[in-house]
Amino acid sequence: MAKKENENFFEKVYDVARLIPYGRVTSYGAIAKYLGAARSARMVGWAMNGSFNKEDIPAHRVVNKIGLLTGKHHFQGTNLMQQLLESEGIEVVENQIQNFDAIFWDPAKEL
Repeated sequence: MAKKENENFFEKVYDVARLIPYGRVTSYGAIAKYLGAARSARMVGWAMNGSFNKEDIPAHRVVNKIGLLTGKHHFQGTNLMQQLLESEGIEVVENQIQNFDAIFWDPAKEL
């Protein structure tokens, strides 16, 4: 993908991420699938990694397909991602979101 296409894809990812409701989470793959790029979950991850200077993007609400906080090392501090999730009432045990299915937000169904 060319650099310009990447930037456009990243902006589309950010547009979806901004819609994730407070207290809910989604996965890299769910965003990729919604954008018509089902095999691009890793690219969504790269977009999230690049979003930390954008305060309006709740990157902490995007996790892997089984609810693991795989992106937590991209947040400042050791447990910032977990703390942000817990401040929204989401329970995290050993880097794994509890009741993942109950709080999972699927943009393909919700938008």
